Amino acid sequence: MSASRPVIRQLDDAAINRIAAGEVVERPASAVKELVENAVDAGATRIEIAYADGGKTLIRVSDDGCGIDGKDLPLALARHATSKIDGSDLLDIHTFGFRGEALPSLGAVGRLTITSRAGGDAAQIRVSGGQMEPVKPAALGRGTVVELRDLFHATPARLKFLRTDRAEAQAITDVVKRLAMAEPHVGVTLRDVSGGGEGRVTFRATPETGDLFDALHARLATILGRDFATNALPIDAMRDGFRLTGYAALPTYSRGAAVAQFLFVNGRPVRDKLLYGALRGAYADFLSRDRHPAAALFVTCDPKLVDVNVHPAKSEVRFRDPGLVRGLIVSALRHALAEAGHRASSTVADATLGAMRPEPTGGPRIYQMDRPSQTMIRTAHHMQAPDPNAQAYPDPGPEQAPMGFAEQPSARFEPRDPEGGMRETHDGHLPLGAARAQVHENYIIAQTETGMVIVDGHAAHERLNYEKLKRQMAERGVARQALLIPEIVDLSEAEAQTLLAMSDQLGAMGLVIEPFGGGAIAVRETPAILGTVNAEALMRDVLDEVADLGTTTLVQEKIEAVLSRVACHGSIRSGRRMRAEEMNALLREMEATPHSGQCNHGRPTYVELKLADIERLFGRT
Repeated sequence: MSASRPVIRQLDDAAINRIAAGEVVERPASAVKELVENAVDAGATRIEIAYADGGKTLIRVSDDGCGIDGKDLPLALARHATSKIDGSDLLDIHTFGFRGEALPSLGAVGRLTITSRAGGDAAQIRVSGGQMEPVKPAALGRGTVVELRDLFHATPARLKFLRTDRAEAQAITDVVKRLAMAEPHVGVTLRDVSGGGEGRVTFRATPETGDLFDALHARLATILGRDFATNALPIDAMRDGFRLTGYAALPTYSRGAAVAQFLFVNGRPVRDKLLYGALRGAYADFLSRDRHPAAALFVTCDPKLVDVNVHPAKSEVRFRDPGLVRGLIVSALRHALAEAGHRASSTVADATLGAMRPEPTGGPRIYQMDRPSQTMIRTAHHMQAPDPNAQAYPDPGPEQAPMGFAEQPSARFEPRDPEGGMRETHDGHLPLGAARAQVHENYIIAQTETGMVIVDGHAAHERLNYEKLKRQMAERGVARQALLIPEIVDLSEAEAQTLLAMSDQLGAMGLVIEPFGGGAIAVRETPAILGTVNAEALMRDVLDEVADLGTTTLVQEKIEAVLSRVACHGSIRSGRRMRAEEMNALLREMEATPHSGQCNHGRPTYVELKLADIERLFGRT
């Protein structure tokens, strides 16, 4: 028995460092993240990152920060040695790093060289596979240069789990971009030196100037593109010690995957289910399930209200009051989207212009006339205007079709009312303009002061009806349907307590539950608009959502889905001819209704084309 008993041993430092490195350094991108965060903590204003072969053979990070004294270099490579905290309060964290594990972990699995200057003479130290060499003098102007070669050479088994050079390089780029968003006033350059020499710059972000919002907006335009910056709404909200800032894109600027969602807590990039769930919940009423919002959001609070020491990679956080943070994100984003009114993404117009652009025919274009004068435009419009005494909506038979058309064109034009109603757009300053025509019995053509608008009449009316139904439900509350015989749902005691703790929230949505002894609950009332409800299935779906996100919006989403279907069936149907006053009334209601720029599924309800863009299509520039 004694011979087979396992023996407890104290691991040596080399084994301990390799074990720690497995948590801190998962791949080359993890090493880049740790080194760039150290540079930011050192007060650097410019950081340059170079890598070779996806970071497997070389990672070099240079900065102009405060540097490290030569005598402190050996201590910097010791485990749990750091200048960022004193160890008295692990919740009062104001820096990226604080664990003191990154440098010794990198030295344990690769060949690490640190060259630094902190005011005096520069010094250099090397460590390979955990074996440290003496400090020696070096040449360096300012700051610190950390060079990591042959990552995982001391743990070759880890190399087998790395992906291709291209995939690892992309992961490095993603990490650098996230950190560049967090620090818009810091210049960042990323260089691929796989072929030797200076290599090529794969990403560059110059230091931005101005206040927080101006600098962040410019940095997001560099990283996420001008389209995001143009179609993003500024977010700035506070609640009980938490502040939410950043930018969130319009619903019509959505993505096919959650690749443009960037969340930060006290400047630290994080991947937190609570925050992602709150972002998804804020857009749930505006996007279909296969579309994802784009946003860069920053949560700022007292460090003692959030625990960042959850995982060695520091990518997960735990809030003291997660419900408060989630509510702040949802309310702030929905308020910003409501403030946007009928605004739709500019990329919709760009796509429309791209689809309309004629194919090149070869040879020089011949311009027959310059842009006509306003007098000529008015004269031509008067000559082409329909006869006001003609029948409003004639139904000509095939024999009455105009010459040159196989069938009656699906378009009609409305005369303008000279006495009032709709006047010229430059008199009324109407954002969506005045209706001029309806084509294919669905699309409204309106003239604005600076161009034209094409409106999908059915989609726009569907959104207007949906918003009206939601307002009515908010004013009157959710109608409840009392069950003749309450439905008993058997659950575990823990699950029952979870649901009963949320009984007030569920009751506001029309779902009334009561304890029924042990782990059972009684469902006494359900939302009337849902009709017949499988109470047990609904309760278990709610429990699953609570377990995943910490809260539930499932009942509300089901109710809103029914309202959306009702709004769709009560909307103007495609194929119905609308009078001029009906079209203009629809445009005015769109201007006054929040979220009218997209339908219930996130698609745009209108496209705006500027006159300059239209003229460019016809070569009039």
